[in-house]
Amino acid sequence: MRCTIVGAGVSGLSSGIRLLESGHDARIVSDKFSPETVSDVAAAIWYPFLVKPADRADTWGIVTYDVLESLCDSDPEAGVKMIDGREYLRSDVDPPPWSDDIAAFRILESSEIPDGYVFGWEFRAPAIDMHYYMPWLKNRFEDLGGTFEEGFVEDLGTLGGDVVVNCVGLGARDLCDDQEVKPARGQIIFIEQDPGIGHFDQQPETLTYTIPRTNVTVLGGTAQVGDWGLEIRDEDNDLILSKVEAIWPDLDRSKIVGGTVGLRPSRTEVRLEEEFIGDTRVIHNYGHGGAGVTLSWGCADEVVSIAGTRKES
Repeated sequence: MRCTIVGAGVSGLSSGIRLLESGHDARIVSDKFSPETVSDVAAAIWYPFLVKPADRADTWGIVTYDVLESLCDSDPEAGVKMIDGREYLRSDVDPPPWSDDIAAFRILESSEIPDGYVFGWEFRAPAIDMHYYMPWLKNRFEDLGGTFEEGFVEDLGTLGGDVVVNCVGLGARDLCDDQEVKPARGQIIFIEQDPGIGHFDQQPETLTYTIPRTNVTVLGGTAQVGDWGLEIRDEDNDLILSKVEAIWPDLDRSKIVGGTVGLRPSRTEVRLEEEFIGDTRVIHNYGHGGAGVTLSWGCADEVVSIAGTRKES
């Protein structure tokens, strides 16, 4: 089967790799490639965030967790490592449904919870350095025989091949006239200081995190839905630092080395389904919000499953 993937971010590359591994031909068409995609500036740690439907997302997430965990040993050049993180909450809640499916999970003792919070848990998850991971995905895709084509797609129905896989993220607003897709602006800070573990408050209104990478730690963040601004804002940096210091008091501002902004493709829920546009068979795979990396391999597997099931228009 000849497959055309639109979009060269983590979803497009992962889908392309899985299609090639399944014996299909695959090319990726995009107007932007690494290091200029939204995926390149992802924080990024495995953690379901700003994503629905929850039941499907949990399944996609666990599949992806297993793949990323295995890459730590099999492909160290991919830039994935396992870290311990702590999630802090302002109310008691049930543990997440995936708590029994990951490498380690425990409820925090009261002495381990910062002021202002009342509950939390520690978990072990893959942290992904996108500066290494995106080139690794690109190389894997090419090694399997995949090809790239630069171009701006205005109509999915004009693309050749047996199936088109739509991984355009925010571009779906125009390409699919999908007004449910909105940017969730994320600003982050890079600091040359290791917090030892990750710290997280994943509630959208108080979003805070520290994610240790190979050479720097990522501090965040923001989730400003509907905000298209790509410039770094001093007021957002001040807000991020104040939030981080509340859960990591040892932060040393003198070790800050930079920052960036990305626009997450948020949607009321992920769109992963088949549609016929004229005679063109399209599989949509977009709207992952802040969980593009977290869901990538699970969604890619479902793309392959759908592609292998022919339906009549």
